Amino acid sequence: MADEGLVTFLNKMATREEVVEMIAAGDYMVLAGDENVLEGLPSGNWIAGTIPYFMANDGGRVDEEMLHVSVISGFPSNARPHLTLYDVNSVSRIAKEAPEHGFTLLILPGESSVHMEYAQHAPDYPNMYFSPIIGWVSGFRVDQMGERSAKVGFGPASGMLSDAQAVAMHVHLPEEQTAQIKTVNLFEQGDGPVIKFKQTGFEVNSCEVNGDTWNFAEYVTENHIDVRWPLVADYSGVLVNVAILDVSREDAKFYAPVFPDVEYKFARPVEDYIAEFDKALGRTDTTNIAFSCNSIWNLLYCDLEGKKTADLTGPMAFGEIAYQLLTQTLVYLTLEKV
Repeated sequence: MADEGLVTFLNKMATREEVVEMIAAGDYMVLAGDENVLEGLPSGNWIAGTIPYFMANDGGRVDEEMLHVSVISGFPSNARPHLTLYDVNSVSRIAKEAPEHGFTLLILPGESSVHMEYAQHAPDYPNMYFSPIIGWVSGFRVDQMGERSAKVGFGPASGMLSDAQAVAMHVHLPEEQTAQIKTVNLFEQGDGPVIKFKQTGFEVNSCEVNGDTWNFAEYVTENHIDVRWPLVADYSGVLVNVAILDVSREDAKFYAPVFPDVEYKFARPVEDYIAEFDKALGRTDTTNIAFSCNSIWNLLYCDLEGKKTADLTGPMAFGEIAYQLLTQTLVYLTLEKV
């Protein structure tokens, strides 16, 4: 039984009918599911993002019928979660509007202007890193690229779906409880050459490879590089991945922005994701983990369908948020008693 007066999460896969019942009961929820399942849900205390990829209790799966549900409860009646919409002009306020003692769940619609704004500028937003911000980037089946747009759902506005706005849930915590964000990144820099870019962005043309100028897409093609493995930057010991979307055109596309003068290297391949994941998670007390999300590319490239990542469940998305945008990284939120 959960401790009385503490915020708790219940994470599970559910049918649309079950979710409708929970909405009617007034539950506060974060939903993930295919657009066809999210469309037309009743108004209520929920935010959502489109994605058909999940880590469920029985392992990784692709599911266009079920929804992943995170039910949040236990907060005081006078400090209920605050649900907010943000656009490209207002998302910079998110950290200032975050609770002083609590956390924020954020969902960005993939490939939208607000997604790109957050990805490139979030580290510089006022008050960033003072209150935990965790979340993910919505999407769709990868074989529908170019046919569909990623969307978010906002329960208070009659269940509106939008491909241009972000949704957030600001959650206050009691004084005797604290929230922390942690990550599991199994990728490290390989032994290849250093790659630098001269511009910030999700799409780039040229780069420098050990000081020589290249078209990035041509460099990848000519050197037969496996783009399942991301670029990795080392920020003073913190490894940050940049997942690669497309190198079939002159301008290569990424799922996160690259930045000028940062030294990138292609990642060393991960041969056994589950074994390495279990080792990385170590002796972490998973009973304190309230919410988690992982990368769709870890699901697809590391063959996680039907395989479990410990007891962590949640959406497997086009990007992960641990304050800033990450890719090919598992992020999770812990809630612990002080």
